Amino acid sequence: MLPAVTATRYVTPLREGGSLPGLMEADDLGTYVVKWRGAGQGLPVLVAEVVCGELARALGLPVPALVTVDVAPELAVGEPDVEVQELLRRSAGRNLGLDYLPGALDFEAGADGVGPGLAGRVLWFDALVGNVDRSWRNPNMLFWHGRLHLIDHGACLTFHHSWPGAAAAVTRPYDASAHALVERDPQVADADAALAPRITRDLLAGVLAQVPDDWLDGDAEDLRDRYVDQLLARLDARDAWLPGLVATAAAGGGGRRRAPRGENRPAWLGPPPPEGVRQR
Repeated sequence: MLPAVTATRYVTPLREGGSLPGLMEADDLGTYVVKWRGAGQGLPVLVAEVVCGELARALGLPVPALVTVDVAPELAVGEPDVEVQELLRRSAGRNLGLDYLPGALDFEAGADGVGPGLAGRVLWFDALVGNVDRSWRNPNMLFWHGRLHLIDHGACLTFHHSWPGAAAAVTRPYDASAHALVERDPQVADADAALAPRITRDLLAGVLAQVPDDWLDGDAEDLRDRYVDQLLARLDARDAWLPGLVATAAAGGGGRRRAPRGENRPAWLGPPPPEGVRQR
């Protein structure tokens, strides 16, 4: 299971997207970006965050630490926004926390530091889990202490929103044409050779074991097995989606498309540092 902490103070809402994640302090003296069980997207988003985050970690990709955060509804009392108050009350109990990375830089500030090897591994991983939310417009990547960190995987594993149609996702091509790393000369074939053999049933079962039972709608063990089977089927069907991914990576996306500096910076990081200022 993920480490469990208890929220001690609600700091501020993060007004990005529809889920209004919040910044919270916890009893382990850590600060976390908390994603709510009561948000409109529902519990599958939290499941995707855990499955993809912990799978990425198992494959050696850098992601912030994940914890479960127990939230008492009384913590909403001091929040003046009625919408946020109601969200916190609906989310009483176990929520998901991502380690807050103070002083992190947005992706555009450090994109030149991503080499072809890392770019290829991230692109391959995103194709495996069907990540539709790593575009150049919304990279969902940060630099912290000079190292890339992958964040926000709630939009992955779209098959679990409608299990009857999950089989169609097994061979679905992955459109990487607007991926934030497609122009970093990603070495996708090398990534496939390195990462695919590491994904086993046992590894996936260990990843799914970290998802709390009460986030799974139905028989928890049966659903865990379905996730494992789905991801293994996707892995085994690489002949259907890998050649297209390799071709798109080789084409490079047709020219650099950087967003203006700071445009994709999460609001909770504050304003970007001045040009020329390096992160320590």
